[in-house]
Amino acid sequence: MTINCRGQLVDVSSPKVMGILNLTPDSFYDGGKHTNEKEVLKQVERMLLEGATFIDVGAYSSKPNADVVSENEELSRILPMVKLILKEFPEVLLSIDTFRSTVAKPCVDCGAALINDISAGTLDSLMMQTVAELKVPYIMMHMRGTPQNMQTLTNYNHLVKDILYYFSERIATARQLGIIDLIADPGFGFAKTIEQNYALLNQLELFNMLELPILVGMSRKSMIYKILQNSTQEALNGTTVLNTLALQKGANVLRVHDVKEAVECIKLVESL
Repeated sequence: MTINCRGQLVDVSSPKVMGILNLTPDSFYDGGKHTNEKEVLKQVERMLLEGATFIDVGAYSSKPNADVVSENEELSRILPMVKLILKEFPEVLLSIDTFRSTVAKPCVDCGAALINDISAGTLDSLMMQTVAELKVPYIMMHMRGTPQNMQTLTNYNHLVKDILYYFSERIATARQLGIIDLIADPGFGFAKTIEQNYALLNQLELFNMLELPILVGMSRKSMIYKILQNSTQEALNGTTVLNTLALQKGANVLRVHDVKEAVECIKLVESL
């Protein structure tokens, strides 16, 4: 199972790690940490040395009730950093975390390798067509509504069936437009209660029927620290436990804040 990133075939049948680089002041865990050039390059270097295959760069916080960020503000945050990172690390596989085609295109034109869209094209009708024209892999996540209202949209007839149906529609649209490399992200924490997140994880293996790589992003989220009654800063151990379960159920990519621990997790699970 491979995806083509800038001409490089990446085999995700052996699980890979995607390191998170937030350029936002309000992300739930590391908001404000990576807002100057020195800190950004230092963090990218660290994640690459620790074994990240992809670096996911985002400039619009998608946490529940996040502030709305204008298109111009998102571009002004992300585009200079994309250019900076690729100048310093020209071989890095950068993923652009955005739901806006107008942000995705200039970043890919600068050398980014993937698009990671929390809305799977539902928040921008031009996104999938743009991705098809750019010929880059497309990560499609399940979400309802927007980051501002998604946590009011948690009523499902049947959680897993409803999400699988959502993906069947999104995949069909993407294929019709000519997108070749697709990755599915079930969207832990997006339009889902804590109980629904665990029900989703418990049945994660059912997503293998999509015959796509599965990306899982549970790193330090409230589904962990609210159960453990601690904080996002104390949720690394819980993240590792859930990542282990996800790998055993077929996850192909772990999207994480803590690359070293995720790489170790993959090594140990692959040794079973």
